[in-house]
Amino acid sequence: MKKTLVAYFSASGVTKRVAERLAKVADADLFEIEPEQKYTKADLNWMDKQSRSTIEMNDRSARPAIKSKVNIAEYDTIFVGYPIWWYREPSIIDTFMEQYDFAGKTIIPFATSGSSDMCDSHKNLQELAPKAKVLSGKRFDARIGEEQLIEWLNAQNLQ
Repeated sequence: MKKTLVAYFSASGVTKRVAERLAKVADADLFEIEPEQKYTKADLNWMDKQSRSTIEMNDRSARPAIKSKVNIAEYDTIFVGYPIWWYREPSIIDTFMEQYDFAGKTIIPFATSGSSDMCDSHKNLQELAPKAKVLSGKRFDARIGEEQLIEWLNAQNLQ
């Protein structure tokens, strides 16, 4: 039987709420990609060129440490959720993707943003997990409901 995981990083709580709804409708386990050093409000100030998030996003090699691990080997399908930062996935998602062997797994990204689309973030995930099948994914806003998530899940043809 296939087992599904919803792994997510959320700085403000929006992605967390979407991930919780998605895990519920997908009957999936939930894992928070939590940074060892939490992001403060000042860290997230994208207008400050010296803020932690700005520095990380300007350095493609930045890999913020993650607090805990999950047994990826248990899962066939992994949804990876994150907010869109600087038109891509946050650097901590790159850390997550490089931390595990995703060979033979299906990865479905989902992102939250008020207006930005996912741009090339799914391509970035594919580069970080070359032996996985990475789908293009979808961007949601905070108001996404369970019925809309079920429709999206059904369109993924995961059976």
